[in-house]
Amino acid sequence: MRTTCAGAPLELDDDLLVAGDNLPAMAALPAGTFDMAYLDPPFNTGVQRRRGALGYEDAFGDYRAFLEPRLRRVRELLAPHGTLYLHLDYREAHRAKLLLDEVFGGQCFLNELIWIYDYGGRPKRRWPAKHDTILVYVRDLERYHFDDAEVAREPYMAPGLVGPEKAARGKRPSDCWWHTIVPTNSREKTGYPTQKPEGIVRRMVAASSRPGGWCLDPFAGSGTLGAVCRALGRRFVLVDSNPEAIAVTRARLERGVTRGGGAQRSSSAVAASARSPATTSGGG
Repeated sequence: MRTTCAGAPLELDDDLLVAGDNLPAMAALPAGTFDMAYLDPPFNTGVQRRRGALGYEDAFGDYRAFLEPRLRRVRELLAPHGTLYLHLDYREAHRAKLLLDEVFGGQCFLNELIWIYDYGGRPKRRWPAKHDTILVYVRDLERYHFDDAEVAREPYMAPGLVGPEKAARGKRPSDCWWHTIVPTNSREKTGYPTQKPEGIVRRMVAASSRPGGWCLDPFAGSGTLGAVCRALGRRFVLVDSNPEAIAVTRARLERGVTRGGGAQRSSSAVAASARSPATTSGGG
């Protein structure tokens, strides 16, 4: 993995971790290249997302103006068989779907995935919000890649109703995913706020990319997409403007590199991430 800064020429000669704003970073990437892109941008909660010393600002006066140019560039970066996964919650998902219909065309909408979890507070004056929404759009409805055989099966909720053979094989996941958050004692826990579990990202990468194919995350956060791609034999480009995210991601991905090996982070990349505004940091 090579670490570089946004604004520098970006050649896909190695997995990339790019420090800086994702708009200029994506402008430097070759169009029509990526099998899939996973975007987990700030959710526009209106507050700072923080856990301990790690965090980022999450408030936008005009969220559409922030998101739209990034979605348009991601579409250009997708290969003809490519797929976008946009991960949001109830605050912006409904508006983002209308925007994606404009950018990709309504005919290129593939799925609305619902990630269901069970943690956090439970208000008594409304139904507790315990899910995120992942909007799935494809570059070309006739050519997109989707391989459900690559996705791990899950147990039936009522195995006695389907017989022993089907119960042993399990079922293909539907568009509603019950999956825990990253547990406190998990090996993948980084301490980064809003970190997403490898289990849900793995499904997207496995289904919508090919071995050796390129995957993009412009809001890298803790680097979950990179960890999943490395395990599945995919290539990746991760971008984040938050120097804390860059440091966490680099440490996470280099844990799997042989001791004493791996690329060293250049001083220019360190300087670039340190002075980059934390406006395009995400949760991954």
